[in-house]
Amino acid sequence: MKIRDIALAALASTMLTATSVPAFAAPTTLKWAHVYESSEPYHTCAVAASELLSKATDGRYDIEVFPASSLGKEVDINEGLGLGTVDIIYTGQLFAGRSFGPIALGGAPFMFRDFDHWDKYRNSDLFGEMSKGYEEASGNHITSMTYYGQRHVTSNVEIKTPADMEGLKIRVPNAPLYMMFPLAVGANPTPIAFAEVYLALQQGTVDAQENPLPTIQAKKFYEVQKFITLTGHISDALMTIVGGPTWGNMSAEDQAALDGVLDETATCASDQIIQKEKDLVQWFKDNGVTVNEVDRTPFREATMKLHNGPDATWDQATYDQLQAIK
Repeated sequence: MKIRDIALAALASTMLTATSVPAFAAPTTLKWAHVYESSEPYHTCAVAASELLSKATDGRYDIEVFPASSLGKEVDINEGLGLGTVDIIYTGQLFAGRSFGPIALGGAPFMFRDFDHWDKYRNSDLFGEMSKGYEEASGNHITSMTYYGQRHVTSNVEIKTPADMEGLKIRVPNAPLYMMFPLAVGANPTPIAFAEVYLALQQGTVDAQENPLPTIQAKKFYEVQKFITLTGHISDALMTIVGGPTWGNMSAEDQAALDGVLDETATCASDQIIQKEKDLVQWFKDNGVTVNEVDRTPFREATMKLHNGPDATWDQATYDQLQAIK
């Protein structure tokens, strides 16, 4: 074979290879924003999701996670979903309720009898209907629900009965339904952004705050609060939401892959939070914090009077459907 023929054969082979093997394409990196610390399971499980998503989509997508309000406060990142400035967020049900009121039901105080009631709700037809209603109202897509833990009160005064909370200035997240429990017991709810709570407690801007035990540990609130009262007033959860622009630009195959990965991530974080709740009461006691177990009944009874009052963003039928879950 002549040199010319060899060269032509090599060129043909190169062209064949080039047309049969696609050029390498960099993955699309999804921005996942949240307001929690990098040490918390919500974050570490989300970071691990990147490799899972890359495998599930053959390298078409991966994830970069932005913790601790680095892309904005909770209100900001919720707005960012529709703008396309963030692709995925963790957010509370009460923040999602700003777009579709009924979905806030699961984040209201004393709405669930116990963990089992909450767990059945997140897998219920009712929650499926709520998620669909939210998507129609906001354009964004809920994929998963992560257990956030039971919310308890920390304070610098001892609390044993609802009367002990009379006039107490307590920080709550900036969503109206978080005020229901403090108002029911005569406290003074004060909305403050999550990233600013430690300083507000340290400086005495507020006397108390409320969060699950793992969050109280991660945000070091126990350093500036003497007492933890196990009110368990909200069985709280975080929803994982994908922005409408991002979800709409994905193929059905990649949507299914992302859905599955985010469900795995929710399970990863939920399992760790459940275990932490079991371990942390003794941990706080060992670190010099007074932890009070109280009779929750009077706190619950005071709050339930407000469940279907003027602040409710759901109707009676939806409330009854939730309470009927066994």
